[in-house]
Amino acid sequence: MKRALSIDPGRFRTALVLEAASDASDAMGGEVENWSAVATVFAHIEPVSAKSVYGAGQTLETVTHTITLRQGEDVKSGMRFTAGTRIFDILTVLDPDETGRYFQCESREIGR
Repeated sequence: MKRALSIDPGRFRTALVLEAASDASDAMGGEVENWSAVATVFAHIEPVSAKSVYGAGQTLETVTHTITLRQGEDVKSGMRFTAGTRIFDILTVLDPDETGRYFQCESREIGR
């Protein structure tokens, strides 16, 4: 018997907008990626790691986070969360205790 994950629901206090990408044609015959809001969710964001890569005369900062939220929206890798100007690309999504109550999303934030 699996043991349910103990998560304090009071930690879900950061409002994030869940967004999905769609492709649209541009005037030159190409495609443009558009992001549209799917839902606003409350989540807990926990930084995991940070690294800085220098190349081509510039530094690129990358921070990874684990974002935990209640299950309810259809969250998939390839989507993203936004909070103001911050963008969190969703890399993986898992149900940590397989009870269907929570999602944990591993995400990457560029330029932080």
